[in-house]
Amino acid sequence: MKKNKFIMSTMILIIGGMLTKFLGFIIKIIYTRIIGEDAISLYMLVMPTYSLLITIASLALPIAISKLVAEGKNSIKLAINTVVIIIFVNFLIITTMFFTADFIATSLLNEPRCKLLLIACSLTLPFISISSLIKGYFFGKQKVYPYAISNVLEQVVRLIIISLILPLLIKKGIIYAVLGLILLSIISEISSIIIFIFFLPKKFVIQKKDLIPNKGYIKDILDVSIPTVSSKIIGNIGFFFEPIILTNVLIFCGYNSTYIIREYGIYNAYSLALLTMPGFFINALCQAIVPEVSKYMHNKKMIRRRVIQSLSFAFAIGLFSSIMIFLFRDTLLSLVYNTQNGGNYIKILAPIFVLFYLEAPLMSTLQAIGKSMLTMKITTFGVIIKLSFLALLSLCHIGIYSLVYAEIINIIVVVLINAFYIKKYIFS
Repeated sequence: MKKNKFIMSTMILIIGGMLTKFLGFIIKIIYTRIIGEDAISLYMLVMPTYSLLITIASLALPIAISKLVAEGKNSIKLAINTVVIIIFVNFLIITTMFFTADFIATSLLNEPRCKLLLIACSLTLPFISISSLIKGYFFGKQKVYPYAISNVLEQVVRLIIISLILPLLIKKGIIYAVLGLILLSIISEISSIIIFIFFLPKKFVIQKKDLIPNKGYIKDILDVSIPTVSSKIIGNIGFFFEPIILTNVLIFCGYNSTYIIREYGIYNAYSLALLTMPGFFINALCQAIVPEVSKYMHNKKMIRRRVIQSLSFAFAIGLFSSIMIFLFRDTLLSLVYNTQNGGNYIKILAPIFVLFYLEAPLMSTLQAIGKSMLTMKITTFGVIIKLSFLALLSLCHIGIYSLVYAEIINIIVVVLINAFYIKKYIFS
């Protein structure tokens, strides 16, 4: 039974991911139709900032806690010391947003109405962070049922409250509707936390002495979380600069802004979105592999076995999905997005996306063996490579294909470097 635990955990996460993805898709259709295009535009305008805030606030806690719990650290002390970190980080973010929201909305986003939305985004962060902490605990214990169940029920709660409350808020105005869409996530996160609490073991009792912060535990948590979250932040920064570099260089080469905005939107909204749609399979795999590898830190033979299993699974998913998307790209684009735009980019990207699906399990394995700082360096190098080639290729008058080829180069380079270090640390 123990031998099959890794595979069973992965399968449960995949099934839960499929249900969550389906419910999320239904939710998106509902709120899009309720609040309309203008409200959606405002919502999407604050999303990049919101994503960055969530990345900073959650501090890659699921990975850090999962790894440390799997290694046998005291779960209660880990939880208390993580809460100390969460309170401090979230207080800083919320305070900062209260003072800078006006500047971000007016000067950077050029939309003053976003000020209240940005503040609302910051108020949801403590709940997201606490939920991340509990998820990390259950991953570390390799108990994936609570995670899968909480995710599905959280989406159900979100679906119900959006269906009931958003129609009332949109009558009051667009800002009320978008504020509601953001703040309603607090209710869904609380429901997720409550579900997790029901699954906590009875022996999970907090005593007075446990409430005292421990520098050693805080250091252990930050040693894993800081490099990991830094990788995500660096990735977000790279994504932030991508359209800036692309737009400026292509305009310099004589392309008009209408073409650039349209094709860049098609590339991201249709081509990449379709190619990465099966990504929840890989996310499930990565969530399962971190505690599994951490648990066998001193058993290289078992780690090798888990790495081979995870990479074989990722390769199979990547190969199957890439072939299907390549062959039926126009049909899938029509069915999912009601368009055939983006098929030309998929035709070039699909073959290389077999490698893309290996990237996440490779990086997760390196993080699990304590090489989080290395993964941050690899991510940074990948971002630099991608942006550099994007700038150079954009000068070659090939339009958005400069971004397509820069993406391909980035995938190849990052996967090869990760594979090199996996071989060095695990298979040597």
